[in-house]
Amino acid sequence: MHFYHYQLLQPNNFAPRHFGNVDEMNQAMIDAWNKRVDENDRVYHLGDISMRPQNTPTNEETYDMLRQLNGHMTLIKGNHDYHALFKFLAKRNELLSDGKPRFEFEDVGSLLKFDHHQFYCTHYPMLLGKVDKIINLHGHIHHYSVPIPENINVGVDAPERDYLTENLPWGSPLRGEEILEMYDKKKKDLADQIARQQGK
Repeated sequence: MHFYHYQLLQPNNFAPRHFGNVDEMNQAMIDAWNKRVDENDRVYHLGDISMRPQNTPTNEETYDMLRQLNGHMTLIKGNHDYHALFKFLAKRNELLSDGKPRFEFEDVGSLLKFDHHQFYCTHYPMLLGKVDKIINLHGHIHHYSVPIPENINVGVDAPERDYLTENLPWGSPLRGEEILEMYDKKKKDLADQIARQQGK
């Protein structure tokens, strides 16, 4: 999500976000999240919560931002997330209405099962080799896409989102069905590209 990351505001050659300021960008992600997530849902956040320095005042800002988001969160550590932030959040973890804590923490990743598939949720893309029914959901590379169908970039800036039939608001968390739609279309798209290159 990269809350507060003003360097991503347009214009830039990396992953331009089309907002006038970081407050607009942050609010767009909060609104998109809360439209899709209710208080009992769990969202797996695949790293890089916010771009703030490693100190207590900015940890407080990130905490206040996360408390505006509905539901439970499993926070998987990204390269811009600090252990100090996770410790800060853990000390202030609260129970939601279902009696479960708002935050869970993972240093490396989580494994989920969905509709006869396994989702390996990590921050960095993983090269899994020849697999069947295993998909690596990752972030980290913003608007880049690994040219392997089993690697699905689920970041808010990810190009794989263009495969979705539904035009979701920018920053929306993704559901399992949408992941599989992205996977199926990316797999077909890459196969078509190979066929064109081979002149078929």
